[in-house]
Amino acid sequence: MAPILQQLKGMIGDQVTILKVDVDRNPDVSNLYRIQGVPTLILFKNGEIKWRQSGVVQASQLKSVIDAAL
Repeated sequence: MAPILQQLKGMIGDQVTILKVDVDRNPDVSNLYRIQGVPTLILFKNGEIKWRQSGVVQASQLKSVIDAAL
């Protein structure tokens, strides 16, 4: 996912913040958001989950999801 997230960052700039969390080192986060598969992508807006999906998602699809949420 790292190259895809870098590509996405190039497409959207500073509109959003992209964070990667190592669920093995942060099991509390994994439990809090019920992450069962890696990668799991979660889009938050004002602290609320707006979208989530497990598995690889292409940058163009992620951009569409973000555009719809903004």
